[in-house]
Amino acid sequence: MASHELVIEGLRAEVEGREILRGVDLVVRSGEVHAVMGPNGSGKSTLSHVLMGRPGYRVTGGAVTLDGTDLLALEPWERAQAGLFLAMQYPVEVPGVSLEDLFAESFRAAGRDLADVRDRMVAEAERIGFDERFLARQLNVDLSGGEQKRNETLQLGVLRPAIAILDELDSGLDVDALRRVSRRVEEATTEWGLGVLAITHYSRLLHELKSDQVHILVQGRIRESGGPELAQALEAEGYARFGVDESVDGEPAAGVAADPFADPFADPLA
Repeated sequence: MASHELVIEGLRAEVEGREILRGVDLVVRSGEVHAVMGPNGSGKSTLSHVLMGRPGYRVTGGAVTLDGTDLLALEPWERAQAGLFLAMQYPVEVPGVSLEDLFAESFRAAGRDLADVRDRMVAEAERIGFDERFLARQLNVDLSGGEQKRNETLQLGVLRPAIAILDELDSGLDVDALRRVSRRVEEATTEWGLGVLAITHYSRLLHELKSDQVHILVQGRIRESGGPELAQALEAEGYARFGVDESVDGEPAAGVAADPFADPFADPLA
């Protein structure tokens, strides 16, 4: 089993001249689960967007490497080929493209054998309780929010990346679906050594997906890191000790710009 390492050093990024990430340092290795938690507007989703190379964000400092490769110098599709995967908070609909088409092109571009793609799809769908009839449907079209999150997890299982970024994977899932999805990701950490950076607002994702480290992101910086007990403490105490008032839903933390690419119709606490 190959060993992989995602290294984030002093990462700073801005949108429209407003700094959101203010120096983030993290290392995620194969088989490890790192949870990033934080209040609304702290920069959690921005971190995932910047790592994957979403347009509209400008990196102003720092470095990000995967197995020594400079990810910031690569296009998003090149980052994916290097082994980085993003499960999006708001998966997009792609009319005219089926899930099988997506995998075929992904495997072909990476020079991988397409022979077992269909079997992998069916096996992963069964593991997470994803209806097999959705496999031939246009990507995410007419799927519920929870079905879209299962679809993201299925893609992870078929593609088998080195490092997966999970951006609020738990939002939109009921208890049973969350259990199956988080358990599948947990199994992947030993099955092929998947490294996980799980961005979440609540600790419920971590009930089945066992975190090795929990990091608290506040106003674009990691303010504290610790073991799984840190997530439990946050659940009980909130972010008051970090000087954050979350009493107003959807308002960004003081001094941090709201993410302009976030879904304006989504639950502000998602």
